[in-house]
Amino acid sequence: MSAVRSSVCPMSTSDDAADFLREYERRTNAHGIEALCELIADDATYWFTDGSHRGVDAIAAAISETFRTIPDEIYRISDVEWVHVAEDAATVRYRFDWAGTIDGRPASGSGRGTNVMTRVHGRWLMQHEHLSS
Repeated sequence: MSAVRSSVCPMSTSDDAADFLREYERRTNAHGIEALCELIADDATYWFTDGSHRGVDAIAAAISETFRTIPDEIYRISDVEWVHVAEDAATVRYRFDWAGTIDGRPASGSGRGTNVMTRVHGRWLMQHEHLSS
């Protein structure tokens, strides 16, 4: 995925951490794994209810499986609380909810999320995500 990020699609996100988080949510809902992975650090770690994933390729595989399982998923972030924002790092916690169809049946869920973002070469990247229901 890092080759895709550096050569195919340059990032166009704002330096502002809140704008970055909104863009991350937007790309998640677009279900385009390559565009979403542009926002994830190569060495990121993600903790989901169903497992932990280290590195952008493992994270991309896990997210792609979710996209296949819930092809019409809508993911929403709300009640955003910025724990820390600095020039090169930001930490945020929030509530999330999702809704979609699994095997032809309506499904939904909700939980809490915590993300750590780092600014690398002037661009925000998701370094860590922890979602729990």
